Amino acid sequence: MATTRTATTHWEGNLLQGKGTVALDSSKAGTFDVSWPARIDKPNGVTSPEELIAAAHSACYSMALSHGLAEQGHNIEDIDTEADVTLQLGEGITAIALTVKARVPGLSEADFQAAALDAKANCPVSQALTGVKNITLTAELI
Repeated sequence: MATTRTATTHWEGNLLQGKGTVALDSSKAGTFDVSWPARIDKPNGVTSPEELIAAAHSACYSMALSHGLAEQGHNIEDIDTEADVTLQLGEGITAIALTVKARVPGLSEADFQAAALDAKANCPVSQALTGVKNITLTAELI
């Protein structure tokens, strides 16, 4: 089974002074302002492609970890994942740091770390981002 999701962006003006909006068309979940200053300076209530990538990666990773643990028979209380995406001007996205904290009663630390690494390697967004050379993971079982 394949699914396709769609987002569209409307942009006005040049890169430095221009601005745009990105709409989550498939879900109709919202429309968000985007701008160059939000990418390289303070967001000031405006998002960026890097923040949207961080949102996608943290959500996908959490889902993959939850699925992997459930398939092993574990009951997951909660999983919190943060993704920090670094944009280096002239180089592009150079790093993504994933930080996950999870409560999974009865799970050993070693099994948690193995599941966390497996989710990092196998979540579809991680796989789509293989061009990013430095993707790190810090995983904490709480």
